[in-house]
Amino acid sequence: MDITNIPLWMKNLDEEDLAFIRKFVLASGSLKEMAEQYKVTYPTVRLRLDRLIQKIELGEKTEEDPYITLIKNLALKNEISFDAAKQLVGEYRNKYKEAKQPCSH
Repeated sequence: MDITNIPLWMKNLDEEDLAFIRKFVLASGSLKEMAEQYKVTYPTVRLRLDRLIQKIELGEKTEEDPYITLIKNLALKNEISFDAAKQLVGEYRNKYKEAKQPCSH
């Protein structure tokens, strides 16, 4: 991969996320070692990793709809939770599908 062609999911990560990924790789993926390095509990590191996974998954999905893009960006910036973002996008998509269905007369 060309360094000037950074994937979108990586562009959405902040420096703290990238530092976590670097440490995770250097720790050979050991959450126990990560917990020791960060001086936190194993469940805390697991939660951090789970949130990072959500962030990456969200960043990989491209959307044409500006509303969904806005909601995803708010979640990526931690302005709303990932669960709230999923709920908002799900409700929006359901309403959008209902509005697009032809009326049967």
